[in-house]
Amino acid sequence: MVKLLLEITKLNLMVKLTGPKKTKTAVFISGTGSNLLSLIKFSKKKRCPISIDLIISNYVKAKGLKYSVKFNIEKKIFSFKKKNLNNKKIFSYLQKKKIKLICLAGFMEILPSDFIKKFKGTIINIHPSLLPKYKGLNTHERAIKNEDKFSGCTVHYVSKKLDSGKIILQSKVRISSKDNATSLAKKILKKEHKLYPASISKIMD
Repeated sequence: MVKLLLEITKLNLMVKLTGPKKTKTAVFISGTGSNLLSLIKFSKKKRCPISIDLIISNYVKAKGLKYSVKFNIEKKIFSFKKKNLNNKKIFSYLQKKKIKLICLAGFMEILPSDFIKKFKGTIINIHPSLLPKYKGLNTHERAIKNEDKFSGCTVHYVSKKLDSGKIILQSKVRISSKDNATSLAKKILKKEHKLYPASISKIMD
C-alpha cells in the first residue's frame, strides 16, 4: 500500500513538472504566418493544451515557413491541385506525426470534402469577419462598403460548407469613418492573435 502511494505521488509530481500531455497539432498556412507565430508562442506555455508539430503550406514561398526553421518545426509543401494523390501524402504525414488537431491560419485553399470527412481529429479555422456575415474573401472591403459599424473575427469548426461550421468564439472591433480595408485588417489581426489561442483553450478544456 505504501509503495502504491509512493508511485502515485511520484506520478503526480511528474505531471506537475512536465505539464499535461499536449495535443499534436498541424498549422496550415499560405501567407505571412502571423497567426502561426501566435499559436507557436501559445504552444510554448506550460499549461497550453497543444504542441505545434507540423506546418503545411500550399505555397512554397509563404513567408510564414520561416518559423519552421526558427522554432525547429517540420514543414511540408503540398499542392492541392492533384487532390487524390496529395490527400494520401498529407494523411500519411498527419498520421506519422500523430496529428489530432489542424488549425487553418490564413490558408487560402478550400479543403476537399473527403479530406474533412476522413480526418479523424478536429479541424478549426480563423476567419476575418463576424460570421455568418461575409463568408469567403474580401471581408474587410465588404464590411466597409456596407457601412457596418462593427466587424471582427471568428474561430469556427471546419465543415464541408465554406465558413459555415459551428462557431467557437468571436471578437468584435468598431469600424471608424477613417478605416479602409488595410487599417481594418490590422485592427482585426490583433484580435485574431488573441482569439485563436483562447478558442483552442476553450475546445480543449
